[in-house]
Amino acid sequence: MTDQSPPGSGVARAAQDVASLAALRADQAEEDRQLSADVVRAMVAAGFARHFVPAGHGGSAGTFGELSAAITVVGARCAAAAWSASLMANLARMAAYLPEEGRKEVWKDGPDTLVVGGVSPVGRAHAEGDGWRLSGKWSYISVVDHSDWALVAGVVPTGAGYEPRLFALPREVYTVEKTWSDIGMRATGSNTLVAEDVYVPATLSFPVRDLLESGGAEPVSPCHAVPLPAVNGLSFCLPILGAAEGALEYWSDYAAQKIRAWSPARPGPGPGRGFYEEVLARCSGEIDAARLLLERVAWVADKGPGITAVETARNQRDCALAADLLVGAVNRLFRASGTAGHSDEQPLQRIWRDVNSAAGHVVLQFGPCATAYADRALGLSAGGHQSQSARK
Repeated sequence: MTDQSPPGSGVARAAQDVASLAALRADQAEEDRQLSADVVRAMVAAGFARHFVPAGHGGSAGTFGELSAAITVVGARCAAAAWSASLMANLARMAAYLPEEGRKEVWKDGPDTLVVGGVSPVGRAHAEGDGWRLSGKWSYISVVDHSDWALVAGVVPTGAGYEPRLFALPREVYTVEKTWSDIGMRATGSNTLVAEDVYVPATLSFPVRDLLESGGAEPVSPCHAVPLPAVNGLSFCLPILGAAEGALEYWSDYAAQKIRAWSPARPGPGPGRGFYEEVLARCSGEIDAARLLLERVAWVADKGPGITAVETARNQRDCALAADLLVGAVNRLFRASGTAGHSDEQPLQRIWRDVNSAAGHVVLQFGPCATAYADRALGLSAGGHQSQSARK
């Protein structure tokens, strides 16, 4: 496909340095259950926090294509760091949907503000003066301990029932509970954010529906005109892609040694050469296929306001399908690594845990994505229609 994107923000070029540092700190980060401060600073310095910040607030208003390349590079060395960098960028994109005055407040100290958050509407709010009074607990907020702002969702009563809204909170009004205990993605520090009876002015809130529709943010850059369903899966699948490529690299070194040592005259115990060749070919092919799917997702997302409902549903499908391919490849590599690859001292076991943990995210489950795609591709939903774009 032809790259029609504007000049890059530089985050892809800077990602290798972040990846190298994250790899050095990976073991300690697992033990601490959060990234070290120097890794977070390196991600911010590389441009992840500012990547989707509007240009009017000093940001890059960058492309999904460049961010995808950067996240994959980091993921090959530390999936948890890649996950955190991806969310750092994408939560800032969501914050761009705030009213102008709210955006100025969030980025008053510059575009490198670290915004975290979650869009599950588990908070509760009610109107108070020219704003809202909000309380709630939001679990699984990655890299929250290092945050400057948070964007969290809650429901507010309306005449017709309830409306989900997003609320931007400065660091001083929320606390963090250490609740993260997953067996994978340990270093993401996905703890619980707590806000109790916090007043949020109207300038720091907007309806969740704005995220779900094209053109919800003003002023509109192409990256802000993309509905969240078209790119949400990409946020979570790219770290898995990077991790799978890292797993393939580690395993390939191991397999090369096995193949070189194997001889038909002295076959010895264990599998023969053909076993390693088949695992290599199958897993590398599955990882390549997943990468191609995700490259198309990013390319479609970079169309901005031109994305269609069918393309949105196809992007959801492709991210879930890519996740399945990547999990299958990593599981096969792990199984074929022998007991040596399962050692605590080897990175492959961490990658295996991280990939399976990350793929459990709700937006990467294939069944719901298949239903959404079929509804749109077959014209079963309002606004859905068959088109050649769905079959390309």
